[in-house]
Amino acid sequence: MGVSRIHSSVADKSLLGIWNRAANRLSALIGDSLLVLVARLSIAAIFFMSGRTKVSGFLTITPSTYELFRTEYALPLVSPELAAHLSAYSEHLFPVLLVAGLFTRLSALALLGMTLVIEIFVYPDAWPTHLSWAGLLLLIIARGAGALSLDRRLGIR
Repeated sequence: MGVSRIHSSVADKSLLGIWNRAANRLSALIGDSLLVLVARLSIAAIFFMSGRTKVSGFLTITPSTYELFRTEYALPLVSPELAAHLSAYSEHLFPVLLVAGLFTRLSALALLGMTLVIEIFVYPDAWPTHLSWAGLLLLIIARGAGALSLDRRLGIR
C-alpha cells in the first residue's frame, strides 16, 4: 500500500508539472496586451452599437431616443434631453477612444460609470450582463491599454 501511494504521488507530480508548464506557456502566449485589446474591442462594440441606435446620420439624436429617455430610461436629476445627448455622444466617443487605445483608462472609467447608472436606475435585473461589462472595463482600468495602443505610443499611463 505504501508503494502504490508513492507511485500515485509521483504520477500526480508529473501531471501537475505538465499542467503547470502548459499554463506557463499559455500565460506567455496570451499576455495582458492581448487580453486588454480583446476587452477594449469587445466593450467598445457593445457601447458603440447601442449609441448607433440612438442617432440617425452622423450624430443626430432621433425623436424616439428622446421619448425613450422620457419613459423607460428616465433618470433622476437629469432632464431626458440632456441624458439622451450625454448617452448618445458618450456611446460614440468613448468606444472610439478604446479602439484607438487613447485615454483608455479614462474612457473605460466613463463607460463603467454609465454601466452603473444603467444598472441602478434603468435595468437593475440585468446585473449579469452589466457585471460582464464591468469585468471587461475593470480589466482595462487596471491594466491600461496594452502595447497595441496610442496610449503606449504617447507614453500615457
